[in-house]
Amino acid sequence: MILRTCVIFREESALINTWGVVQSRRDSLFTESLYRLLPPTIFGLMDSVKKSKGHDNLAFDMQEQIHDQLETKADEPRWSDCAAEENRNKPTYCVTDVPPWYLCIFLAIQHYLTAFGGIISIPLILSEGLCLQHDTLTQGLLINTIFFVSGLCTILQVTFGVRLPILQGGTFALVTPAMAVLSMPEWKCPAWTQNASLVNTSSPAFMEEWQSRMRTLQGSIMVASLLQILVGFSGLIGFLMRFIGPLTIAPTVSLIGLALFDSAGVKAGSHWGISALTMGLIVVFSQYLRLIPLPIPSCCKTKKRKTSKFYIFQTMPILLGIAISWLVCYLLTIFDVLPSDSAHYGYLARTDVKGNVVSKASWFTLPYPGRWGVPTVNLAAVVGILAGIVCSMAESVGDYHACARLSGAPPPPKHAISRGIGVEGIGSLLAGAFGTGNGTTSFSENVAALGITKVGSRTVILLSGFLMILLGVVGKIGAIFSTIPTPVIGGMFLIMFGVICAAGISNLQFTDMNSSRNIFVFGFSIFAALVIPNWIMKNPGVLETGVKEVDQVLHVLFTTHMFVGGFLGCFLDNTIPGTKRERGILTWNAGQSEDSSDDVASEEVYSLPFGITPCLQKQSWVRYVPFCPPNKPESGDGTPQGTEQMTRV
Repeated sequence: MILRTCVIFREESALINTWGVVQSRRDSLFTESLYRLLPPTIFGLMDSVKKSKGHDNLAFDMQEQIHDQLETKADEPRWSDCAAEENRNKPTYCVTDVPPWYLCIFLAIQHYLTAFGGIISIPLILSEGLCLQHDTLTQGLLINTIFFVSGLCTILQVTFGVRLPILQGGTFALVTPAMAVLSMPEWKCPAWTQNASLVNTSSPAFMEEWQSRMRTLQGSIMVASLLQILVGFSGLIGFLMRFIGPLTIAPTVSLIGLALFDSAGVKAGSHWGISALTMGLIVVFSQYLRLIPLPIPSCCKTKKRKTSKFYIFQTMPILLGIAISWLVCYLLTIFDVLPSDSAHYGYLARTDVKGNVVSKASWFTLPYPGRWGVPTVNLAAVVGILAGIVCSMAESVGDYHACARLSGAPPPPKHAISRGIGVEGIGSLLAGAFGTGNGTTSFSENVAALGITKVGSRTVILLSGFLMILLGVVGKIGAIFSTIPTPVIGGMFLIMFGVICAAGISNLQFTDMNSSRNIFVFGFSIFAALVIPNWIMKNPGVLETGVKEVDQVLHVLFTTHMFVGGFLGCFLDNTIPGTKRERGILTWNAGQSEDSSDDVASEEVYSLPFGITPCLQKQSWVRYVPFCPPNKPESGDGTPQGTEQMTRV
């Protein structure tokens, strides 16, 4: 998913140059000394900006726990002061550690809240193309379904995938092609579905209108996800990454946010005052008040009362902004300040517009495959969604390396990356089968939270997965989220889509933007991707070839902004002469060149659970399977060398 927030301080320009020298000459003794002398936080900051492109906010105060951990290690031998400084900046809990149960629960809730805004936005956007604007109850079911599938995919990824503490959720990379598919003439919503007075949500005619569209998205996502499964488990992801660089990712991701400006504008325009309030609150909480803690009384091991710091404003700025604006709408509704006539401006800000949806929703709902009927396949939709999946795969590889670095794990080996991409493909397959109208990807916001909290335990993320499954089966939860007033959603969209656009542009930091070549590639890709789809939408008959299937494919591709921009960026970047340093390829791949397949620590982190890895390593054919850990050569006593080394440790 791809929401990223890049906060770059003025002093970082000099640090980035130093980091580039250290990365390119780490083998030399001088550079190794420099690497040890510079504060490890500098390198963590550079890596988090370069790979995770996430938040620099603090989630809560972990100083007491870090202090306690350092006191227990005070008697251990220290080789140097530099080593001690480096240890102080390591995560309090690494990937394989298990924090106390209360800390696990708190951090699991925090990760859920971090992903909350991005997850609920997807079904709310898709509801427009699915003709569900006036069916709030079904919108709630879609929210329940996407939470359930996100939790299920998170558990699969942490247990059998890349095995890093990385959360899975819906991806905006598939929203744009999905909306392009639903905008085709044959899938445009009938006029009567736009009129609330004419919509009977329980009528068979209305249900067939939106379910037929959902079934098309389901089948197309399932077929397209097979490519991701193939690329992941076959090890082809490394080959594809040779052709995908910053000048491909930057326009692709930026256009995901830019393409949704109309949806954000329509919702925000239903009441600009409420939308401005929502935007202002989110900005104040996430940017101005993010470092102001809320004191919370707690107890320590000595049973003395103390006060812990909880940075509530940065942990849940979107949720707080929505809640306060929602409350304002409720007060304006009960005092009859907002108009009660649906034809008047501001009516959609009322909290009673969507009726008694919460009371109608059941307490328990269990999502299951085929809930909306048997999925169907549309060739044009498959081709369009494939473009989004390729973009999602490229981003996930960067998230894996950033997640490993922030959680104190070794660089992910090739077999773990292959498994991670393959499991994401399985997740998209499940998302299509369950009927979310979307796929799954790694959530970059949650990757950034690992470096903030200093807790990189995958047990926490595993618990977050179970929490999302639990909330996904509570029907009232989805119904409550579906009743958020329209202008409140519009204000949230303006913030989120703007950040997505900026996150895409931030990839240009790896390239030489003083180069006229790079300026041309990015500028032309962005502008052409805005002009071409807009012109084709206004002239839909220009792509008629006489073959219906070909016309549909061309329409979807050329009305998908991210495909046009990504294709032009990739083609021009790989054909116009330019050095790898100029293109940003060297910096882009600097953190991905290491491979720790033979490392003992890597085996502990990335090996498969339940004793699967030792069983596989006994087989000679394992070396030919890209997603399996490599078998270890045996030592003199017949045991694998890796086991012998782990015993010595």
